Amino acid sequence: MRAAAQPFITDLSQLDPNGSYTYSDYLLWQFQERVELIRGKLFRMSPAPNVAHQRLATFFTAKLFNFFEKKTCQVFAAPFDVRLPVSRKKGQDTTVVQPDLCVICDPAKLDEHGCAGAPDLVVEILSPGNSTKEMREKYRVYEEAGVREYWIVNPAEKVVFVYILDEKGNYIGLAPVTGEDALRAAIFTELVIDLKEIFS
Repeated sequence: MRAAAQPFITDLSQLDPNGSYTYSDYLLWQFQERVELIRGKLFRMSPAPNVAHQRLATFFTAKLFNFFEKKTCQVFAAPFDVRLPVSRKKGQDTTVVQPDLCVICDPAKLDEHGCAGAPDLVVEILSPGNSTKEMREKYRVYEEAGVREYWIVNPAEKVVFVYILDEKGNYIGLAPVTGEDALRAAIFTELVIDLKEIFS
């Protein structure tokens, strides 16, 4: 006899905010508010991004798409699910995030649901209310999962923080890149972005 299909969850109020969830649970959620899972814990994403966030997202998307056009690596913009192999529970993913932008060079990591594994480059643009999550929780899971390079873009301060993995798998912070500087990717040496175009 077939097991009854699990019902879809259509409202956040149906979930225990202190519960522990997996990617299988996540697939049953059908509500309008965007959420992420970090080590099984539910994180509400910020409300609709403000103008500064959207302007930066569009700028970085254009620059990355232009650079990677006709190259092996592919660029994906949110909403795009990235399942990171950290804190798995009984063989199930418990961390599902939606970076503002990510670059994936291994096509084997891509499937119909998004990315299963660590992107090579992740770009997160801070919004009011999500800075703590990006700086602490996501930093840790991106490092543990093996994201090779991680950019945190701070629109308020007009600065980009760049982290790269060392040989031991720990992030090393490079010098902050301000709006007067050129942002140079560490792992894609020919990728250079003039921040004056957007931060001026």
